[in-house]
Amino acid sequence: RGRGTGPDDDDSGMIVAPECEALAMAGLDRNTPLPTEITLHSQSKRLEIAFDDGSRFTLPFEFLRVHSPSAEVRGHGPGQETLQQGKREVDILSMEPVGNYAVKPVFSDGHDSGLYSWDYLYELGRERDALWQTYLARLEQAGGTRDPDKLPPPAPKSGCGHRH
Repeated sequence: RGRGTGPDDDDSGMIVAPECEALAMAGLDRNTPLPTEITLHSQSKRLEIAFDDGSRFTLPFEFLRVHSPSAEVRGHGPGQETLQQGKREVDILSMEPVGNYAVKPVFSDGHDSGLYSWDYLYELGRERDALWQTYLARLEQAGGTRDPDKLPPPAPKSGCGHRH
């Protein structure tokens, strides 16, 4: 990890992906551009990713968390998605490479099961605005909130929650 530079130079951690440049595979789709640089901007809570086709995307941590590719978020099939709420203040504590095709962020809410392949990150970057508007609409329709302090307390796991 090195230090990032740029307009959000705020305690950034940079992960450069030079080993990816020699690969013929960019994640799960051979046609997806390869990442050349991944920078975590911790104060502004954004991930900046550059690809070898010249594309550069900035993805807020909250956006990444609510669009996690994990089964916990996406379910195991259409219609099984779980709407993520209260993630406005989420941080990425660390990010580890997974082979030569993905990264696995560890979020401050404990979520660490999403593997973000290069093609998925590229798609998130390209479709960011539309995906974010869809998420906000779903949240509003459900009466949900982005703010963790406005979430209702979790329901008891079993029984009424009291010891008898």
